[in-house]
Amino acid sequence: MALKRRNKVEATFSMSSMTDLIFLLLLFFVMASTMSSPNDIKINLPQSRAKTNTKQVVAKVNIDELGNYSVAIGRNKAINIMPEDLEAYLVGELGNDSTAYIALHADQDIAYKEVVRVLDIANQHKMKLVIATKK
Repeated sequence: MALKRRNKVEATFSMSSMTDLIFLLLLFFVMASTMSSPNDIKINLPQSRAKTNTKQVVAKVNIDELGNYSVAIGRNKAINIMPEDLEAYLVGELGNDSTAYIALHADQDIAYKEVVRVLDIANQHKMKLVIATKK
C-alpha cells in the first residue's frame, strides 16, 4: 500500500520580510537626514595637497597683516576699502546674487574677528565664500 504525504514541502523563499526590512531602513535614513541641520555659513575649504575646483569667483577680498582691506570685482584691479564700507561695496557691486562666489585671502596673523566680519557679510546676503589657503 502506497501512502502519500499530506504536507508538501516547497523550496521557496518569501521576500516579504526582506522588503519590510528595506523599507524600514529607508524610512530611518530619510527621517535621520531631515533632522540634521546644515551649517549656517557654507565654506569650501580647499585641501592643502589637492586642488579643488570652484565656480567662477566674482569678488576677491584681501586682508593683509595690518588689517587693510582690498577688493577686486571680476578682473578689475583691487581697490583699497575701509572695513566698515566692505558690506555696502559688495552688495552694491554684486547685489543679492546667491550664486556669487567671494574668495577671501586673509593673512594668517590677522585677528579672527576680521575673517568673521567677511563671513557674516557673505552669510547675510547669501553669497558663497571660499577661504583661500596655500598648498
